[in-house]
Amino acid sequence: MTVISYAVEIEDLTYTFPGKKEAALKDVTMQIPWNTRTLVIGSNGAGKSTLLKLLSGKHLCLNGKIQVNGLDPFSPLSMHLPNNDEADGDVQVSTYLGTEWCHMNIINRDIGVLELLESIGLKHFQKRGDLLCDILEIDLEWRMHQLSDGQKRRVQLVMGLLKPWRVLLLDEVTVDLDVIARSRLLDFLKMETETRKCSVVYATHIFDGLAQWPDNIYHIKDGRLLDKLDYKKDVEFTISNEKYTNGDVTFNKGSHISISKVNSLHPLALAWLKRDNNINE
Repeated sequence: MTVISYAVEIEDLTYTFPGKKEAALKDVTMQIPWNTRTLVIGSNGAGKSTLLKLLSGKHLCLNGKIQVNGLDPFSPLSMHLPNNDEADGDVQVSTYLGTEWCHMNIINRDIGVLELLESIGLKHFQKRGDLLCDILEIDLEWRMHQLSDGQKRRVQLVMGLLKPWRVLLLDEVTVDLDVIARSRLLDFLKMETETRKCSVVYATHIFDGLAQWPDNIYHIKDGRLLDKLDYKKDVEFTISNEKYTNGDVTFNKGSHISISKVNSLHPLALAWLKRDNNINE
């Protein structure tokens, strides 16, 4: 039996969109272990979405190596795996969830949430579906054309997470969620990575509530990986009694980083993005 060492493995990846001269990703190398949660941080246009779409097989990579669960994500063989070690049935190699889903025509039609979920196998994954509907407070009697953007996003998440996956790719997909729904979703994803063979890669601009969530953090600028933090080794939080502050970040020797005053990743992300844009204050 072949042992797959990493959930995601990338070597010397360079990607240029057709018709463009400038590469969107340049010489990217990364390894994401199993049972981990990884954050990808960067300014708009840094290459986060492109990276996730390459990992999901939405773009074809011609330069460099990409392996997701030991398979080329663009290959038809990478769609589903026989799932002999879990009770939920077949496992998808990867699941990609992005913001564009809410703009699809079918989402704005007069169609019931229960009908949508049953069309993708709710009965086969009933226990998992019930749990997700409870976590995200989904009413199965909802009609899609009557829902707010946040409610539609919850339905998207239940649909996307209904089938088990090996690698989950989230591209700003929590932007429409309220803080309670987002917190409960993050707790669910943490539980998933701790109880079965899977990993999560999450690109986001919203960092509150993530202080204790990730295992690794990657920082991308202009298509290049600038920083990689092993969360347990490289990051520490120093809590202060001071309130209403964004916190301070200290870049120590090597890769070690101290974040003071606020138990949040927001100060780190802000410091990185300010550095990207040559902002000194």
